[in-house]
Amino acid sequence: MIALTATFSVLHPPQCCGPTAGQLAFLLGGLVLLVAGAGGIRPCNFAFGADQFDPTTESGRRGVDSFFNWYYFTLTFAIMVSGTLIVYVQSNVSWAIGFAIPAGLMALSCGLLFMGSRIYVKVSPQGSPLTSLAQVIVAAVRKWRMKVPGQPEFLKLFNYVPQKSINSKLPHTFQFRCLDKAAVMTAGDRLDADGSASNPWRLCSLQQVEEMKCVVRVIPIWASAIAYHLANAQNHTYTVFQALQMDRHFSKGSSFQIPAASYTVFSSLSLTIWIPIYDRILVPAVRRITHKEGGITVLQRVGIGLVLSFTSMIIAGLVEERRRNDALTKPTLGLTAKGGAISSMSGFWLVPQLAVGGLSEAFVAIGLVEFYYKQFPENMRSIAGAFSTTASALSSYLSGFLISVVHRITESSSDWLPEDLNKGRLDYYYYLIAALGALNFGYFLVCSRWFRYKGVSDERQTC
Repeated sequence: MIALTATFSVLHPPQCCGPTAGQLAFLLGGLVLLVAGAGGIRPCNFAFGADQFDPTTESGRRGVDSFFNWYYFTLTFAIMVSGTLIVYVQSNVSWAIGFAIPAGLMALSCGLLFMGSRIYVKVSPQGSPLTSLAQVIVAAVRKWRMKVPGQPEFLKLFNYVPQKSINSKLPHTFQFRCLDKAAVMTAGDRLDADGSASNPWRLCSLQQVEEMKCVVRVIPIWASAIAYHLANAQNHTYTVFQALQMDRHFSKGSSFQIPAASYTVFSSLSLTIWIPIYDRILVPAVRRITHKEGGITVLQRVGIGLVLSFTSMIIAGLVEERRRNDALTKPTLGLTAKGGAISSMSGFWLVPQLAVGGLSEAFVAIGLVEFYYKQFPENMRSIAGAFSTTASALSSYLSGFLISVVHRITESSSDWLPEDLNKGRLDYYYYLIAALGALNFGYFLVCSRWFRYKGVSDERQTC
């Protein structure tokens, strides 16, 4: 539908006036379908792909670890192609062809998906997992006056596991002990012939309680991802504004200028180069030392990425400070459309901050996807896949809110973020994001020390 709006003149307005209600409705209809399609694909593709590996074998477990790396590698490569070749076709050849290419690729994708449908491992749905979580909360609230069972009284908790359940059996843990009340049997509780609770809104199994605990434990780690994505948001927005006020010529004497928006490709390029090195060289080498399937734990991987994230913002601040000084004190290359002086400093100075940001994403983004997949109950893996996208979306709102706050606070003296960056202090803003990133890393360390991995009892838990 979006391609059609660019192809047929009746579906898009002439340059002299705005769109009609019908033209706008057709375009919005295409965008709605695009969002609905993405909402179906993104939460499920990670889980569906990982389900193709057998987690009961060593090769299957290693396959799952490697799958997340290579899936993200493919995704990032596609983003690079979309942001360069397809954008070039749209800008220099035809918008109709530029939209038709991804439409054709999606049609090919659908064909490939259905062609392989008979050989895929498909996990059958077992009802809504959210209902089970709601039952635990309701049952625990109903029994809030009861005493929390201690050790060894917890052995008397209602411990029923359906025979056809796809979820792995979880040992009892002592975190969030208030939820254990949901599994305490009272005189009013009744059981069916198969051993299940007659009223699951009054009595839940210990397995249900532990699955609820798994979800609750993940939320603090997920919250740290929201703050992490703040740095990514700046690399894809203000880096473009920096490039507009820098020398974007490919080389000295060259007439070709790199489009400002194309500089963000260096972040994706860094990620795509690093993933094969990490997956094929570093992981096997570290595995021989640590004897862990992934070389390091998932949370250690995320922690390294968080450090790289606020480091990239420090680098960005230093580069911006030099760019601004250069634009104000040295001969410039002209003015931008907004009247800001263009620095003679090469745009390639933006590569270090983008490269480090790409490395950060390789550690954090991929690590978190793997973390959610492994720590959520098996019947909630599609929900786990949505967690990463949700954190990124909330971070975008947080970034917009933070920019508004900075504008409001600094506008009375010297606005940090004006249209002409030479009149502002974007470097201060970068340092602010770096400081928030460092605080977020400290918060993440606290959460990591507190976290308990799924399926590991309190007695066997290690840091």
